[in-house]
Amino acid sequence: MRDDVRLELPVVLVGPMGAGKSRVGQRLAASVGAPFIDTDARIVERYGPIEQIFDREGEEYFRIVEREIVAEALREEAVVSLGGGAVLHPDTRDDLASLPVVWLRVSAEAVAPRLAGSNRPLIASGGIAAWTAIQEARTPIYASLADFDIDTSRRSVARIVEDITEQLGGTR
Repeated sequence: MRDDVRLELPVVLVGPMGAGKSRVGQRLAASVGAPFIDTDARIVERYGPIEQIFDREGEEYFRIVEREIVAEALREEAVVSLGGGAVLHPDTRDDLASLPVVWLRVSAEAVAPRLAGSNRPLIASGGIAAWTAIQEARTPIYASLADFDIDTSRRSVARIVEDITEQLGGTR
């Protein structure tokens, strides 16, 4: 852990499923001595597995729960990883307008092995083709919210964290 690097918090990571938001977020938080919040993990802690929420209540209910968790997380001084679809909510987009947002991009070729065997509800039946369609639909939203973007397809987590810290003006 590098206690000598400071960032304005919260820092928010957005991007499609499989882009590495959780791994990068954990490492970034550790490097700046901040808490890490994975909003999907918080949803699971409080409401149970996401795929079960989708099965029981549907996507609309899930998005309501997700918005509640995201709004809470964005008020904390932490590195925050949002679920891929959290940016679909207009209130979340409004909240992100005043925060540092990093868009983690990833290619379909790189994400395919990362998602192999996944039980993520939105790609359960459509696989990488479903992922591609979702990613393409959300790209303009990610682009409009992000202060900058980083392609995680073929880069180490350590290098991605260094780039984020440099871009956000981490001070010593």
